Amino acid sequence: MFCRSRYALSTLTTAARMRPIESSPPSIVSLRRYCAESKKESDTEKLEKPTSGFFARKDVYGGKIYFSWFNFVATAVGGAMLYIAYLFIKAKKDVGLEKERKREIGKTMIGGTFELLDHTGKTVTDADFKGKWVLLYFGFTHCPDICPDEMEKMAEVVDMLEVEKKKMKVEEEILPLFISVDPERDGVKEVAEYVKEFHPRMVGLTGTQEQVLKACKAYRVYFSAGPRDEEMDYIVDHTIIIYLINPDGEFLDYYGQTKDATQITFSVLLQMRKFYEWQKKSLMSSLVS
Repeated sequence: MFCRSRYALSTLTTAARMRPIESSPPSIVSLRRYCAESKKESDTEKLEKPTSGFFARKDVYGGKIYFSWFNFVATAVGGAMLYIAYLFIKAKKDVGLEKERKREIGKTMIGGTFELLDHTGKTVTDADFKGKWVLLYFGFTHCPDICPDEMEKMAEVVDMLEVEKKKMKVEEEILPLFISVDPERDGVKEVAEYVKEFHPRMVGLTGTQEQVLKACKAYRVYFSAGPRDEEMDYIVDHTIIIYLINPDGEFLDYYGQTKDATQITFSVLLQMRKFYEWQKKSLMSSLVS
């Protein structure tokens, strides 16, 4: 009896061990906790996963900024492309402005070809003065006051520009040029004696009535001889202007009696800077024109 009961108890215990354990389903809180822990482990594995040095991110400034060589190179390439695009658009715009500038200069119709004699008796043309900055004045040697004042002012401007020229590293010569509007009395000898009184580098030009008239027409200079007195002396009424011509032989600006030497010098320097800026941009402009 005792053995049988012991056997029955053993059988019952074995059956209980083999019976599946019935448990209650997991709660929602448990599932959320499990998902959060799984995600955290997954993120840790991703961060610990080895990557190449080029794409690796580095914490900078306490982790507020992430740095990688890939991002750096991509940013540099993008910036370079934007800068090249900017230069291209700017050069294209400069080409348009240059065309407009030349068109405006063409409208004024100031400047042109001429052939005259210089104060040494040599035949010269407008082409002989290319490659120089020229300050040009039309007058006559018998002028009592206005012409001498303007010639002295022009000589003063040349000297002031020589000082500034060294600072700007300008290589072109700055030349004062005088053209007589009184060819009847102003021969080569008279012009030579006249110009040497104002500046050692000043060049004086004269010629026949037709040659002088052509030069005056090119620069829109008015001149007219007045009535003669008993001694056959007369005054020539003429335009009182100093012209600025660039090394390409193009008219840039003009200055009347109201401008003093300092004002003219300042304006000429501005024109010089603009001229050399256009020259620097010529390479890029040629690529897009």
